Amino acid sequence: MSAELVLYSNPMSRGRIARWMMEEVGQPYRTEMLEYGDSIKAPEYRAINPMGKVPCLMHGETIVTETAAICAYMAETFPDAELAPTAAERGAYYRALFFLAGPVEAAVTNKAMGLETPPAQTQMAGYGTYDDAIQGLEFLLDRTLYIAGDRFTAADVYVGAHVGWGLQFGSIPEREIFRKYVTLVQDRDAYRHATALDDAAMPEGVQ
Repeated sequence: MSAELVLYSNPMSRGRIARWMMEEVGQPYRTEMLEYGDSIKAPEYRAINPMGKVPCLMHGETIVTETAAICAYMAETFPDAELAPTAAERGAYYRALFFLAGPVEAAVTNKAMGLETPPAQTQMAGYGTYDDAIQGLEFLLDRTLYIAGDRFTAADVYVGAHVGWGLQFGSIPEREIFRKYVTLVQDRDAYRHATALDDAAMPEGVQ
């Protein structure tokens, strides 16, 4: 019997990305929903993830945190799902994963908090400026149909989720190329099923 997969999550978190990835892979898994300010900071969970944050994946004795890492781990651990990159796709695949997890997320988060990089210090910031990060994202999405080429991979789960959220909440500008990409990657049964599961797990009264 293979090791159990357990996803620690919260429906109002990046755990939605991990859930989408789990549904794409199609392996049986168990979900442990944690509450902010309560079980998510409990000593029992901090023994698994000292940050007290979600998502977190346990696969037997293996623990994987960071959403991009969970997507990459699941794709490589279960190759039959054909979500890991081929040798030819690897460069574009990893470039996009790390670019979104690093420069783009930092730029978007800082802008949402009203923080701007002083013009004289843009070289100190990994993303330069917010506009630089958005321009880089547009460049990645303007080269091929999907992130790594002409087929869907785990990188599209991660990038697609971030761009989708950004458009929904206004942290990424509304541009045709972004909207077209999100419409493409979200038109999948795994995305719809994952979304339905997390929507059903939302606290009562929260839309």
